[in-house]
Amino acid sequence: MPDVLPRTRPDLSRRDAALRELMDDPDCDLAALRRTYARFDVVNLLVAGWSATYRRRIRPLAEPGRPLTLLDVGCGGGDVARALCRWARRDGIDLRITGIDPDARAHDWAAARTARWSARRPRAASPVFRRATSRELVAAGETFDVVVSNHLLHHLDPEHVQALVADSERLAGRLVVHNDLVRSPAAYRLYSVVVLPLAPGSFLHTDGLRSLRRAYLPHELHELAGTGWSVLPGSFAHQQLIRDRSLPVQPVAPC
Repeated sequence: MPDVLPRTRPDLSRRDAALRELMDDPDCDLAALRRTYARFDVVNLLVAGWSATYRRRIRPLAEPGRPLTLLDVGCGGGDVARALCRWARRDGIDLRITGIDPDARAHDWAAARTARWSARRPRAASPVFRRATSRELVAAGETFDVVVSNHLLHHLDPEHVQALVADSERLAGRLVVHNDLVRSPAAYRLYSVVVLPLAPGSFLHTDGLRSLRRAYLPHELHELAGTGWSVLPGSFAHQQLIRDRSLPVQPVAPC
């Protein structure tokens, strides 16, 4: 499918819950899907703000002589998990990451990509990827110090956001950070142009714009999450749904 600019800008005052992303179609073009996963390494590094989140929220939890465990829910191609591993190794932190995704296509890509990544870093700890859901891990009684997700919430309908929130509360002993987009006309206009050099042959352009149309506003997320959760600004056009057991709950902050 060619990447073209939309002729008209959609109404972003309301979330377009009926819209679906091309990559969520089980019958989508596999070659385009794999190109999309491959380019997430660059896109998420540039826009998702995980380096700052790692420095401010994850790295301070590390304790000498004790491994720090982290679960990446809906990990997709595994790029965030690999980046976190790389930064932790640089800082001498024993960070043990598990990435889960119920989509076999994402799991297979993440596992294969990470195997090649690990071969170039034989001494580095690598993420472990599993084809699973957060609900399955809850049922198995598994727990982690930290639970994160990246660009997952906008894929979920409200009832599934609430289910993820409930699962995260059970799985995380110390911190939860769900990092996602904010619905914004400015972000929509900017993304529609900036992503074009990376988009050919992938779903980046079409799905990125659809993601912004499906994204929640801060107050919408806070209402879904309820007591004990904060919604704070992330990087540009991003917000973070956070549960930090070591800090008081903060009010919703505008993004």
